[in-house]
Amino acid sequence: MNRFIKGLLCVSLLVSLLGAQDAQEKKTGLPPLIDRELIFGNPEIAAARLSPDGKYLAFLKPWKDTRNVWVKGVDQPFSAARLLTTETKRPIAAYFWTRDGKYILYVKDNDGDENFNVYSVDPASQASPGADAPQSRDLTGLKGVRVEIFDVPKKNPDVVYIGINDRDKAWHDLYQLKISTGEKTLLHKNAERITDWLFDLDGHARIAARASENGDTEILRVDKDALSKVYSCSVFETCQPIRFQKDGKRFYLETNKGDADLSSLVLFDPATSKTESVESDPLKHVDFGGADFSEATDELVETSYIDEKERRYFRDKAFEADYKWLQAKLPGEEIDMPSRTLDEHLWLVIAHSDTDPGEAYLFDRKTHKLTEQYRLREKLPREALAHMTAVHYKSSDGLEIPAYLTLPKGVPAKNLPTMIVPHGGPWARDLWGFDGLAQFLANRGYAVLMPNFRGSTGYGKKFLNAGNGEWGRKMQDDVTWGAKYLVSEGIADPKKLGIMGGSYGGYATLAGVTFTPDLYAAAVDIVGPSNLITLLESIPPYWESIRKVFTERMGDPNTPEGKALLQERSPLHQADKIKTPLLVAQGANDPRVNRREAEQIVIALRDRGFPVEYLLAPDEGHGFARPVNNMALYMEAEKFLAKNLGGRYQQDGTPEVVARLKEITVDPRTVVLAKKADPNAVGVPKVAVDLQPGTYNYQATVSMGGQQMALSISTTIEKGASGWTATDTMETPQGPAKDTATLQNGTLIVLNRNVQQGPATIHIDFSDNKATGTMSMQGQNKTISADLGGPVFGDAAGAMQVIACLPLAEGYTTSFRNFDMLKQKVEVLQLKVTGLESVTVPAGTFNAYKVELSSDASPDTKTYWIAKDSRKGVKMSAVISSMGGATLTAELKP
Repeated sequence: MNRFIKGLLCVSLLVSLLGAQDAQEKKTGLPPLIDRELIFGNPEIAAARLSPDGKYLAFLKPWKDTRNVWVKGVDQPFSAARLLTTETKRPIAAYFWTRDGKYILYVKDNDGDENFNVYSVDPASQASPGADAPQSRDLTGLKGVRVEIFDVPKKNPDVVYIGINDRDKAWHDLYQLKISTGEKTLLHKNAERITDWLFDLDGHARIAARASENGDTEILRVDKDALSKVYSCSVFETCQPIRFQKDGKRFYLETNKGDADLSSLVLFDPATSKTESVESDPLKHVDFGGADFSEATDELVETSYIDEKERRYFRDKAFEADYKWLQAKLPGEEIDMPSRTLDEHLWLVIAHSDTDPGEAYLFDRKTHKLTEQYRLREKLPREALAHMTAVHYKSSDGLEIPAYLTLPKGVPAKNLPTMIVPHGGPWARDLWGFDGLAQFLANRGYAVLMPNFRGSTGYGKKFLNAGNGEWGRKMQDDVTWGAKYLVSEGIADPKKLGIMGGSYGGYATLAGVTFTPDLYAAAVDIVGPSNLITLLESIPPYWESIRKVFTERMGDPNTPEGKALLQERSPLHQADKIKTPLLVAQGANDPRVNRREAEQIVIALRDRGFPVEYLLAPDEGHGFARPVNNMALYMEAEKFLAKNLGGRYQQDGTPEVVARLKEITVDPRTVVLAKKADPNAVGVPKVAVDLQPGTYNYQATVSMGGQQMALSISTTIEKGASGWTATDTMETPQGPAKDTATLQNGTLIVLNRNVQQGPATIHIDFSDNKATGTMSMQGQNKTISADLGGPVFGDAAGAMQVIACLPLAEGYTTSFRNFDMLKQKVEVLQLKVTGLESVTVPAGTFNAYKVELSSDASPDTKTYWIAKDSRKGVKMSAVISSMGGATLTAELKP
C-alpha cells in the first residue's frame, strides 16, 4: 500500500512539474526545451560523399553509438547501406574516397592524443563470416606518431603522399604510401623545416613551404638536387600555395605580402618569380576566402569570401547557372557542394542556414533533377531555432569589432540573461550559420554573442596583427566591450552575464573572470590555458613550425619583457581576484593545452576556499569528440548556468549520459598537481666511487615500428690532468657519431661537451651555471646560451658509467640536471633504484641494480643495469619519443 501511495504521489508531482514548465514556456514565450541529445548527440546521417564514378554514396552513421562509415548504391535506400568501419571508442574524424574509388581512407587517433594513423577499407568487399564489416587496414601502423596527408594524386590513384614525424617529432618526412600494399617509400628527409608540399597535377612535388627560425614563411622550388627559395613573407604575413595551374608552369598563391592589408589570389611563376594578380575581394571587406577548381577540367570555377555571410564569384558560366538554379529551388538557404563526381555531372548539395543544420540532395546537372537524400539532425525542430544576426560595436580604443548575435526566440530582446562565447584559436573566426552551442543556449533563454575580437583571421592583416601582444589586454577588451554593448542596448541584464569558451575561448573565459571580476556571474572554461608560460612550454612538438608565431604574437618567455608580459596576463597568477562561479572542463589527453592548465586553476580556487566545479574526460583531447562526453558536459553546464544566471535547463538525461557525467566529475578536493622539479633547487649527487678507466663495448639495437637496426657502441673512459674524458662512439648506417665530454675530478659534473656526426657539430661549455656554445647543422650556425641553475651531471658521454659511481642501493633515489641541446632547456632527471635483477648479456650474467631515470619535461625513459660488484654498466634500455617511441637497447660485450 505504501509503495502504491508513493507511486501516485510521484506521478502527481511529475504532472505538476511538467505543467509548471509548460506554464513557464507559455508565460515567457520561449519555444519548448530542445533535448540536448538532438543538438549534441549523434546525427542520424552526416558527411555523405559521392564515389568518383557516382555509383555509390558513403556517409557517417552511428554504430554502437559511434559514428562510422557506411556505403550504399547511389539509387539504393539508406536502409540498404553496409557498414564499413567498426570504431567503438571515438567517431571517425574524417574520411574520403581514393581517386579511383577502390578504397575509402580515414584517419584515427587514440583518445584525442592527435597521433593520427591512416586506415583503408575496400567498400566493395564483404564482411567475413561473423564479422560486422570488412577488415580495415592500418596503412601506417605507428605509435606516438602523427601522420599528415599532403596530396592524393589524380594520375596515380594507388598513391597517397604523407608526412611522418617518427624520426623527429617536430618535422614530418615526406613519404609515398602505396594504398594497395601499405608500402612506404621515403622521398625526402626533412632537414629544412618543411611544413607543406605542393604537387603539380601530374603528382610531382614541385613546391615546398618552409618555416624559418625567425617565423617567416619561405616558398621553395623543388629542383633536382636542391630546394631554392623563390618567395617569402614575414611572420606577420600570409603566403600560402594553393594549386598548380593547368599548364603546370604557375601555381595559385594566397598572399598579403608587403603593403597589402587584405590577402588576394595571385598566380606565381617559380621559374621567373613573376606574380600576376587574379582576384581580391571586390568589396574590399575581407581576405581572400577560397578557390574551387573543376576536377574535370582543372580550371578555376569560383572564388569565395567570408564576410558577414559567404559571397561567391563564378568564373565558369555553367557552374554559375546551375548554382543559381539551385538557389531558386532552395530559397533562403546557403548552398554548398562538398562532393562531386569526376565528370562533375552529379553533385551532392547541402542546403543550410542559421536555423537549419542542413539538408542533402543529389543534383543531376544534365537533367536538372534534384533528389532529397537526408536531413542532418532530422528530429531537431527547426521551427524552434533562433536566427543569428551580424552586429558590430566599438571596443575600448574605438576599433570596430564584428560579431554574431543570437537572440532567444519568442521573447523580447530586453534584460536577457546573456552568454558571451569567444572562439578558440585565437587565429580563427566565427561564421554565420547553424551553431549548435548558440542554439542550445538561446533555447535555454540566453542571448548569445560570439565576438570576432582583434587577432581573428579573415579581416585583414591590420586587424589580425592588432592582437599581437594583446592576450588578456585589448583582445580581452574586445570581449568585454561586447558585453557592455549588449547592456547599453538594453538586451543584456548586467547582473546576469556569463562567459563560456573553449581553447583560446577558455583562456578568454578565465581572463574575463580574472581581469574583470565584477562583470560576469558565471563562467565555463573548456580546455583553456590558465598559465601562458606553461602553455608555451607544453605545446606539442609538431607545432615547432609555428612556435615562433606564438612567441611573436603572444610574448617571448625567453626574454625578460616577454616573460613578464605572459606572467601578468596569465589568469593563474591573479586567481585571487576571481569571484565568479566557475566550471572547468578538460580532456585528459589534450596535447595542446595540458590538463595541468585546468588543474592549476582548480587548485588555486580550491585552496582559497572558493567553489569550483571540475570535469575531466579520460578519453578526450583538445575538446570533446565523443557525443556522450559532450552531452555530459552540457548537461552539467546548463544546470550550472541556470543556477547562476536563471536560464532554463533540461533536468533529465539518458542513463548513459547521467552515468558518464558522474564518471567524469572530479571532486576538487582530490586534485593533486604533480610537482615539477625546480632546476634551481636541484643539487649534484655525491659519488661513492671513482670512474674506472677503460673501454666498454656494447652491441645495440634500435626497434621501431616492427623493424630493427643493429648498431655498435663503445665508451672510453680516460683520466687526464684536467679531469676525466668520456667518449661515446656509435657506428650507424649513416656513419660514425661521436660524443666527448670532460668531467670534473671528484664530482664528475660535466665541464664541456663536443658532439659530431658527419657535417653536424655541437660544442658546449658548462661553467658558472650557464651553458654556452655553438651548433652547426646544414651550414647554419646557431648560438647556444642558457641559464642552468646549477651544474650538469650524468649527461653526455659516459653517462651510464657516471651513474654507476653513485651510492646505489635498493630504494636509492636522487635528482640531477641534464641539458637538452636541441631545445636548449634544462631538465631534471629523477633516478630510482627499483631493485636487484639477474641480467644476462653477451659479457656474462650479472647481479645488477636496476636504475630507472625519468623527467617531468620529457616522455623519454631510460633504464640502466649496473653490476653490483664491479660497478660496470652492463645493459641500457631507452624509449625515445622523438623517434616515435623507438626503443634503444645496448648490452655489454666481452
